Formats: sequence, structure tokens, C-alpha cells
Amino acid sequence: MEKQHDFTEGNIVKQLFVFSGPIILTNLLQTSYQFIDSLWVGNLLGANALGAIGVASTIIFIILSFIIGLNNAALTILSQQKGKDNHSGLKSYLNAFVVILTVIAVVLGVVGYQFSEQFLKLLGTPDVMLEEANVYLQINFLGILFLFGYNFISTVMRSLGDSKTPLRFVTIAVILNIILDPLLIRTFNWGVEGAAYATVLSQGIAFIYGLFHVLHKKLAPFSIPSLPSREEIKLILNLGIPSGLQMSVISGGSAAIMSVVTVFGSGVVAGFSSAQRLDSLLMLPAHALSTAVSSMAGQNIGVKNWKRVSDISKYGILYNFSVMLLIGIIVAFFAEYGVELFIREEEAVEFGTKYLQIIALCYPFLGINFILNGIVRAAGAMYQVLVLNIISFWVLRYPFTALFAMKFGEIGIAIGMGLSFMISSLFAILYYRFGKWREKELFRR
Repeated sequence: MEKQHDFTEGNIVKQLFVFSGPIILTNLLQTSYQFIDSLWVGNLLGANALGAIGVASTIIFIILSFIIGLNNAALTILSQQKGKDNHSGLKSYLNAFVVILTVIAVVLGVVGYQFSEQFLKLLGTPDVMLEEANVYLQINFLGILFLFGYNFISTVMRSLGDSKTPLRFVTIAVILNIILDPLLIRTFNWGVEGAAYATVLSQGIAFIYGLFHVLHKKLAPFSIPSLPSREEIKLILNLGIPSGLQMSVISGGSAAIMSVVTVFGSGVVAGFSSAQRLDSLLMLPAHALSTAVSSMAGQNIGVKNWKRVSDISKYGILYNFSVMLLIGIIVAFFAEYGVELFIREEEAVEFGTKYLQIIALCYPFLGINFILNGIVRAAGAMYQVLVLNIISFWVLRYPFTALFAMKFGEIGIAIGMGLSFMISSLFAILYYRFGKWREKELFRR
């Protein structure tokens, strides 16, 4: 049985290292999951099939963003109940989340399956890709309950202070996907359908194993589902909806920035896309530490131990800043080699290299945002974090990127984005210091 940490006592620095390590590995495996999927499809089925899955995955990512939002709400509520050592409250809210997420998953699955082609047409999917994209999307909608359950069980375990068990589930899913992809795509000759079934089966088996493991080992107080109270439903939706919207704000902001990049032509777009792929890997420690401090702070907020919450914030920032600064320095020196992993075109490599060399040294400031937003989110101040994300993307990042790109050309993209990281971290610090997030009360006494 993996150890569940009580974060209301003990050495904070040691807990940060021990708890965040498996989360970093889990995030890395989840990233490799998508990478492996694309690798098999691209090599076995060609560019059109890869493009079809790429378009369909955009819709799946929107749904996944919503799931992440709901899971952030679960992390906040369950970690606070864990901190309070309120077994009945923990059990009751676990039941409420199971019921609500199951209903949402079934509704999304039915609606998504029925209207998948219309969604793809709204995205402007080319006719040559539409049929394959539709098949891939429909199969994923059929298995959406697995996607919900697979992510939720991991969130529950982290809220209880266990980050190693979710790593086991993700490892199973990745290994299965590696085996099933070529088997179903090529051996069974199912093409894109095979890729979709490989994903759904991998997640399904990982979810079923995870559920059995948690129930058998009694790692969490799951019970036979019953109708949750109106108060529980209201609190979950009140936290889950703004948390889901945060991800929409981020997705929309990223799309707006891409509209600035495309002005400079295919070489810059290719270089930027390659740099972004590296970014997604390089920011994994910051994302993992954000999840870790959110779980740790949530338990302490539950018992109103504000001194310890403050210490978690301080050590989280120092740890994150140090790690991201080291990563930034390494990237600045080896940026060109990193970009060349994805693309060899001279113009693309040149832009991607310059972009990374500028933006890499701004990573630590973005890390501050992740840590402080994670702390504030743990208190249940979801609308406030939503506002901070709107400021970060729509008041700072997109306007700065557009403005500096207009003034300095393509290199202005990196300058504008880097500057926005620094200023948005200042907003996060100011709200953390002077905001009223500590006054947030989620539960009636």
C-alpha cells in the first residue's frame, strides 16, 4: 500500500520533493502517451490520418480541459476534508463527485457521439479528413467515462497525499497503448478506428484496474453511489465551472497567440510549433509542483494552519524557481539541438532557437504563477484564479505578443511573451499577498 501523506505536519521541503516527483513522472508519461499515439498513426497511416486525429484531438482536449477543471475542484474539496480529518465529509463528497461526474460523462458521451461530425465541421475539418476524424472522435466519446474515471481516481489519491498510485495507473495505460496501437492499426488493419480503440481500451483497463486497486486496498472511502445533497452539488459546480473556464481561457489565449505567429509565414510557424512542443515538456515540473502545493496547502487550509500554508508557498516558489532557472539555462545553451529534434528547415530552426533562448530565462516567473495560483485554488477561490488567468492571457500575453511582434518582427513574439510572464507573476504575488482568498469558507461549520 502506497503511503498517504498528512501534510499538516512534517518537513515541508522533504514532502515537496517526495510528493512532486511521481507527479512529474506521471505528467511526463501522459505527454508521451499523446506523442506515441501520433508517432504510430503518422508512420503507419500517413499525413491525412495524423491530421484527422489532430483535429479530433482538439475537441478531446477541450473536454479534457473541462475534466481537469472539475478535478481541480475535487482536489480542493477533498484535500481540505482530509486536512480536517473529516472521514464522513470526505466520504460524502467523494460520493457526490462520483455521481455528478458520471452524469456529466454520460451526457457528454451521448451528445458528443450524436454531434461529432457537426463539431468537426465547425472547426473547418478538410473533407479528405472528415470521415476518419469523425470515426476517431465518436469512439472516444463512447469511452469518455473511462477518461473521466481514470483522471478522477488519480485526483482523489493526490488529495489524500498519495502521488505514487496515480503513476501506476498512467504507466499501465501508456504500456497498453504502446502495445495496442500497432496491433489494432496494422495487424488487425483497423486503421484510425484501431488508434481510437487502443486509446479507449488503454484508459478503460487502467481505470478498471485503478478502481479495483483503490477499493481492494481501501485507499479511499468510496461507497455505493447515492443522490448527493443540494449543498454538495452547489459547491462542486460553484468550484468546478470557473475552474473549467480557466482552461478555456488558456486554450483560447493560446489560439489567439498562434494567430499572431501565422502572420510571419510557415518557417516561423514551424519553429514556434517545435519550440512549443519543447515548452510542454519543460514546464512539466512547474505543473507538477503546482498540483503538489495545491494538495499540501488544501490539507492545511482545512485546519486553518495559515503559517504552514505560507511556508508551503515560500518553499514551493524557491523550489520551482530554482528548478525552472536551471532548466532555462540548459535550454538557452542547447536550444538549437532541441528544435532540430522536430524540424530541420533552416528558417524554422533559427526562429525556434532564438525564441527558446529568450523565453527560457522567463520560465521561473511563469513558475511563480503556477505555485501561487495553486495555493489560492486550494482555498477554493476559483473565480479569482479565473480572473488572474484572464489577466495573464488576454490583458498581458496576447496584447504584448501582438504589440512587440508589430514593433520588432518575429522575435517580438518571444519578447512580448517573456515580458508578460514577468508581469503576470507580479499580479499573482499581489493577489496572494493582499487578496481575500484566505477568507473563503467552503463548508458550513
